[in-house]
Amino acid sequence: MTDQPFSNLALQSELLKALDILGYEYMTPIQAASLPPLLAGDDLIAQARTGSGKTAAFGLGLLQNLEVDRSDVQALVLCPTRELADQVAKALRALARALPNVKILTLCGGTPIGPQLASLAHGAHILVGTPGRIDDHLRKGSLTLDSVNQLVLDEADRMLDMGFRETLERIVAGLPERRQTLLFSATFPEDIETLSAAIQHQPQRITVDSPVAHESIQQLAFTVERPDKFDAAIALLLHYRPESALLFCNTKRDCDALAAHLNTQGFSALALHGDLEQRQRDQVLVRFSNRSVNLLVATDVASRGLDVAGLDAVISVDPTPDAEIHLHRIGRTGRAGESGLALSLFTPQETHRRERIETYQGSALVDGPPEALESTLRANDLKQYAPMVTLDIDGGRKQKLRPGDVVGALTRGGALTQEQIGKIDVFDTATYVAVHNKVAKQALKQIQEGRIKGKRFRARLLR
Repeated sequence: MTDQPFSNLALQSELLKALDILGYEYMTPIQAASLPPLLAGDDLIAQARTGSGKTAAFGLGLLQNLEVDRSDVQALVLCPTRELADQVAKALRALARALPNVKILTLCGGTPIGPQLASLAHGAHILVGTPGRIDDHLRKGSLTLDSVNQLVLDEADRMLDMGFRETLERIVAGLPERRQTLLFSATFPEDIETLSAAIQHQPQRITVDSPVAHESIQQLAFTVERPDKFDAAIALLLHYRPESALLFCNTKRDCDALAAHLNTQGFSALALHGDLEQRQRDQVLVRFSNRSVNLLVATDVASRGLDVAGLDAVISVDPTPDAEIHLHRIGRTGRAGESGLALSLFTPQETHRRERIETYQGSALVDGPPEALESTLRANDLKQYAPMVTLDIDGGRKQKLRPGDVVGALTRGGALTQEQIGKIDVFDTATYVAVHNKVAKQALKQIQEGRIKGKRFRARLLR
């Protein structure tokens, strides 16, 4: 945080009220650097990682300029994944809570297009979506962007990595020439510079995250042979015993293989990569964030936008060839003043990647203790099971379910206490509830045999 309060900005009183309700008093560095030129109408190209407060920065700019009396689309936010789009839309709705009748619509792939057509027919002020689905609507003629005066590309480098360059160009071609374009990216590869030159007008450049190692994170490096990497990762988990950890592999195949190997050794692990269906992705992310699963094995692209509180460790089973991506990986631990642990496995043939990381961050990686790779324990010996289980209920926002309704159903008759209920995530047609392991069967029975808001809902435990 900085010592600059939001009250220093010429924001609408309703936005200042929302910030006060959310407990946001002082700006983060990216907010303090970007909001003045953003509110002045300048184009921006800003470097900021997940968790830096960039969503609130561009969100305040969009809402400040919104004309609620107009029913047409005035702002478009493009994100690389549905998960990030959902997070952005949720954050924008929270900031708009004191503004009357603001309509924020999410348009992403992986879900039926029919309900989106119906929602578009009722109008929206701000659209948050993935490039592919926005392009689908433009092709169908169900969406026009003639009135958009603000465009945001969030995690622009990931969108280019995922092959969205031509799609982005088609979308931008359908926007008015006179608009404000805000480009946020964790890294600044050459493709980003080319994209900025093509779609922005004299952008202000803002770089907040300097390329130095995170002081709150202990970084350790280990040298192993390629065939030994999976067993080395298990040894590190048994030695350091993180309650939750994010492990990175560079391919989808290795993610699946490592997650399977971890589970056979008694750990609780899931894989996250681009081959998963959207509902599967939702369930994986929900179960990891609500502590129903201890370990997540992911690719860099699939994990973009993932923001889990209290992440104890990040393990790079495969080191990334991009030094900036390495800092982005490890930056997911050691947040909010907590200490974090970043462990990296290098083969002798990957020494050049280690050197590239050390040069970029301006400090050497410390060699980890050899004994950390020598554990002969099994996960079962430590009883490192996830403390929660996720209850999947077949109903969500479209059935007007709210977290309070679910809590009421689970605590009815004293079946569960509120302390036995964890995080609740409500999606359009599904609700996921974390409950303590010991009461999981009772929680399932409460939903299956009871009613929520007078209706019966099907439910199951995700294991």
